[in-house]
Amino acid sequence: MSAAAGAGPPVRPAPAPTEPAPADPVRTEPARTAPVRLRPVGRGAGQAAPTARDRARGAMLGLAVGDALGAPVENMKPSQIRERWGRIEDFVAAAPAGTDDTEYAIFSGLLLAEHGARLSLAHVESAWHERIADLDEGPFRGAGFSERGTLENLRRGLAAPITAQHRHAWSDGLAMRAAPFGVFAAGRPAEAARLVAVDGTVSHEGEGIYGGQAVAAGVAAAMAGDSPDVVVQAALSVIPEDSWTSRSLQRAVSAGRRARRAPGATPLSVERAVRSSVVIGGYPWSDLAPEAVGLALGAFAAARGDFADSVLTAVNMGRDADTTAAVAGALAGALRGESAIPAGWAAAIQPVRGTCLPSMAGHHVLDIADRLAPADEEVAS
Repeated sequence: MSAAAGAGPPVRPAPAPTEPAPADPVRTEPARTAPVRLRPVGRGAGQAAPTARDRARGAMLGLAVGDALGAPVENMKPSQIRERWGRIEDFVAAAPAGTDDTEYAIFSGLLLAEHGARLSLAHVESAWHERIADLDEGPFRGAGFSERGTLENLRRGLAAPITAQHRHAWSDGLAMRAAPFGVFAAGRPAEAARLVAVDGTVSHEGEGIYGGQAVAAGVAAAMAGDSPDVVVQAALSVIPEDSWTSRSLQRAVSAGRRARRAPGATPLSVERAVRSSVVIGGYPWSDLAPEAVGLALGAFAAARGDFADSVLTAVNMGRDADTTAAVAGALAGALRGESAIPAGWAAAIQPVRGTCLPSMAGHHVLDIADRLAPADEEVAS
């Protein structure tokens, strides 16, 4: 998720967008979840499940691959993508690289590796100051609109949670960096949701928090299982049932499943079904958390967790394609392991350049994965 070129940073808080004709009122209180640990699930006779380290590396590498694949088509319509490239099946950039999605995921991963389950709002706010806001990197090099608004508030001397009171507190900026929390809390969706909400309170509110919680919980479930349906259910279990994010996620997943089973189904027909189930025609902001998380989970469910299909479905739907593909890639990578990622795609991922966050330059997502990965017995216990 990156800010549109030439757009200025948000200045004053504005109400979050509302879902057209919602069936139910949207609750604002945090979801209440039970501290349940999922048990690791095998793959059947003759197929060993990936280790926790394999899944961790799959999640973080999958995020970076999805980000790099989707970056060139961010904010494009599917018709524009097809006109220029046909259906995208591989990298279309000469030197594929991640965007703010990968760099912020590394930022959050390092923070989590340092503090673990003791992560506090004070830790997060301090890290935003030390590694981003207080550095001499120009007025708003923080990329996406939610990050720009947060940085502006931090630089004004505001403290969290007031720092999240900006126009894009409902964005997918937390969802894009949520995967490390699922890796760390493997098999514990509720704990992943709790930790990512601590991280997100500096920059997001309401639906923006729910989007991050859904992704973190989904990755946590994928780290311990073999069923894409369990991953979807875990994502839904940690957010309010009557939230916009929950409804969007359910619509996208249902549409993807139906479209996949339809006679004569094609990748295009599946993409159209998922996209039309959640995208609001004519709505200008593509970084809306309920939309982006819905598209990512819809792509993942339609592909039954297959890595390449999940990511490419997300990419070819356009909109905030780097984020939706990064989320789909993290989920599928955690579910299937590092070996499920095509070798050519994996090899293209290099240490990040610091284009968005100079302080993150030189870090590789696999190093973060190795620092966060639990031991197999920890997931099983």
